[in-house]
Amino acid sequence: MQAPTSASAVPPKKIWIADLLLLLVAVVWGSSYGVAKQALAFYPVLGFLALRFGMTFLLLLPSLRQLAQPQGRAALRAGLPLGAILLAILTCETFGVALTKASNAAFLISLCVVFTPLAEWLLMARRPAGSAFLMAFVSLFGTWLLTYGSSLTFNLGDGLMLAAALLRAVMVCMTKRLTQNRSMSTLTLTAVQSGVVGLGCLLITGLFMQGGLPSLPHAAGFWMATLYLVLFCTIFAFFAQNYAVRQSDPTRVSLLMGSEPVFGALFAAFWLGEQLSVLAWVGGALIVAASLWASLPRSIFIARLAK
Repeated sequence: MQAPTSASAVPPKKIWIADLLLLLVAVVWGSSYGVAKQALAFYPVLGFLALRFGMTFLLLLPSLRQLAQPQGRAALRAGLPLGAILLAILTCETFGVALTKASNAAFLISLCVVFTPLAEWLLMARRPAGSAFLMAFVSLFGTWLLTYGSSLTFNLGDGLMLAAALLRAVMVCMTKRLTQNRSMSTLTLTAVQSGVVGLGCLLITGLFMQGGLPSLPHAAGFWMATLYLVLFCTIFAFFAQNYAVRQSDPTRVSLLMGSEPVFGALFAAFWLGEQLSVLAWVGGALIVAASLWASLPRSIFIARLAK
């Protein structure tokens, strides 16, 4: 049995590429809330998720030719359970957001930053450094400041968002566990995950929506929003996340992804015209600081400070 790899065993260039990709994912996912809101004004939530991931699967269909090779079969074995976890995350988030306040949802989903070091410890028998736990709580406190003023009266929606946060932590760790030390196609892995989510959403829709889905809208705004979410927030984001997790540690990945609320707040402020308080900006700065801690070479940085 091979020993688990860590970020330190990966060439520094690949680590920096992974970090940059994760920050770009945080940017596009931060913008996705406003874009998705536009699309959901035209179509039901679960139906839209089925459309979004169904289109993703179709666009990535050529990558399934890899299934005839060992790399493709390895991606299939990992992609099926990871797709099921992703489906559970999206289902919890979708119904959770519908049943609670947006600020509550943003705060609770950020708990994945705190859960990930614990999940890494339990699922991978690898205890992260104590400073990783500290930065996780710094990021969490920053998110609380970012959403300051919301009333966290716990209800079913809050419970579903909490479950989604826990599943996000499990997802990052299981991606690492199922892909490390294995040669596989990251693009095929992303395609398999998308197919599982798209099919799963259709099945859930069939169970919960009497009369089935309405016909697709013809509005240009709907299709522009859909294409943005498919190309950037799904194909690019999940490909980048799968690649980065294979190169890095789950806790490091989670801290970098924890900057997502900052970019969401910036998008809301500059694109949607929402006002942010001083405390919100302070909270955003703390989240960015925690993300920088995860990505910057601290040993070099500390050595320079000591001079």
